[in-house]
Amino acid sequence: MLARKSIIPEEFGIPGLASRMPRKPVFRDRVNKARFIAKNGSCNLAHKNIREQGRFLQDVFTTLVDLKWRFTLVIFSTTFVSSWLLFAMSWWLVAFAHGDLDPVRHNGTHCVTDVKSFTSAFLFSIEVQVTIGFGGRMITEHCLTAITVLIMQNIVGLIINAVMLGCIFMKTAQSNRRAETLIFSRHAVIAVRNNCLCFMIRIGDLRKSMIIGATVRLQVVRKTTTPEGEVIPIHQIDVQTETVVANNNLFLLAPLVICHVIDKHSPLYDLSAMELQCSDLEVIVILEGVVETTGITTQARTSYISDEIQWGHRFGPIVTEEDGVYSVDYSKFGNTVKVTTPRCSARELDEKPSILIQTLQKSELSHQNSLRKRNSMRRNNSMRKGAAAGGSGGLRRNNSGIASTKVQFFSPGDGGQSMNAVT
Repeated sequence: MLARKSIIPEEFGIPGLASRMPRKPVFRDRVNKARFIAKNGSCNLAHKNIREQGRFLQDVFTTLVDLKWRFTLVIFSTTFVSSWLLFAMSWWLVAFAHGDLDPVRHNGTHCVTDVKSFTSAFLFSIEVQVTIGFGGRMITEHCLTAITVLIMQNIVGLIINAVMLGCIFMKTAQSNRRAETLIFSRHAVIAVRNNCLCFMIRIGDLRKSMIIGATVRLQVVRKTTTPEGEVIPIHQIDVQTETVVANNNLFLLAPLVICHVIDKHSPLYDLSAMELQCSDLEVIVILEGVVETTGITTQARTSYISDEIQWGHRFGPIVTEEDGVYSVDYSKFGNTVKVTTPRCSARELDEKPSILIQTLQKSELSHQNSLRKRNSMRRNNSMRKGAAAGGSGGLRRNNSGIASTKVQFFSPGDGGQSMNAVT
């Protein structure tokens, strides 16, 4: 049985109308992924299944410097106590072989005086290695073996002390300690600057000692797939900044706004405001320089994911001049203000420059309208105040006039001749 043909034409039916309606682009929800660089600059990377663990022992000094303080102190304490015990055993064997432990032997022929047990040998070992010298126990010239052990213990003690002092100095003067006072803005912003769509961040230095030869590098890290089908989980793309002149050196005297122009060479060229929120990119910022006081190269890092990039904002001013001195208010370091910015990508702005012109014109008109509203509100408020002041004065005058008016009443008994006046 054939189906009956509908009275309404197919092109005007619900399926036909739905097919002709313009569809908005559908964006996938962004999958929460791990950050490659944390906000404090630490690398979020775990090394697993390292089979050649012996490579770390080939560079013992760097391994000790990279260890945490508690492990370093435990290692050095264990090393000192082990060396004292080792040489205490050596001194006890020397005394035993020479017969110093025999109380019958005369004191003048002892290798080490007053070494009568392992405990006294251990105390003498500590005195020799840390050069305390209490004076109760001492070495004599009667035993060449004791002199040799003394020389060996002094050399080993000096080596342990040198390694320990060098390790402690390097751990206390590490470059990442200086990076604690190099700060980045909590959010990055995208706005129009010099008629171009720009990606901007703010950096600053809390110390008065400057960073010499400071440089800033930006990288975009994202998962990409090559035309051959190869998946690159961490694809690092270098991003150029405006300060590319003179090897990108910065004079980091006051907080600076680092600007990246989103042009056709930028990895952000095809991203609009909506697409940015759904993307999984991560912008890494690396600040490098030489510490002025120590001459050590330092590096500070941070990153911004799509949730931390504010579209249509810019940083507010924080540097003011007060009594001939420039003052920086760090409480406003990360403050941003909302500005009119096209929501389309930089590619669309290049293809249709009228979008930017129309946006700027709308912004100017809205700004003028807001100024007119403010001025009209101020005039209305002033007129209301003036009217209120005039009304209170007229009311006082009217009240005085009413109080001075006289009301006359006729007395009927007097035939209308006499009157009583009441004020």
